[in-house]
Amino acid sequence: MAAHRFGWLKSGCEGQGTVEASFALPVLLALVVLAVQPGVYLYDRMVMQSAAEEGCRLLATSDEQGCDESSVRSSVTHRLLAIPCEEHFHVREADGGWMVSLEGSAASSEVAVEISTRVKPLPLIYLGGRALGALDGDGCMRVTARASRATQPSWAAGSPAGPDPRLWVGAWFR
Repeated sequence: MAAHRFGWLKSGCEGQGTVEASFALPVLLALVVLAVQPGVYLYDRMVMQSAAEEGCRLLATSDEQGCDESSVRSSVTHRLLAIPCEEHFHVREADGGWMVSLEGSAASSEVAVEISTRVKPLPLIYLGGRALGALDGDGCMRVTARASRATQPSWAAGSPAGPDPRLWVGAWFR
């Protein structure tokens, strides 16, 4: 009766919207999932890159701060705690799952820090990763961030007082 009163609603079309929604909703949810996991990987990668750059700064200035390699490694892994430990995405071993490689010291001309971890892809991304050969034997992807920098800027290396900042003070007061 109400269908005749409104005119725009015809007989037999009452469930059309429900049927269309039942087809569209799974597709929409799949698209959301496909957008979420790359966002999680991007966040992880940004935090890892920031921690690697901070590790480079600490290595390059380790003589002035009295830092050793273990304290730099500890500082880098502490920065990585900004990444939530969500077991559905990240592979965590007893050591936290972070592989941190430190190269160089304040005495060398360049320092580098590399951080890597393994992540578990969701099923749809797993299929794509497996097809592209981007997964290891356990079905995980490796995410790596690397940073390197010179311990002294080029202008400091060419300074008449030498690269040691303690000698610069004496050169200014001559």
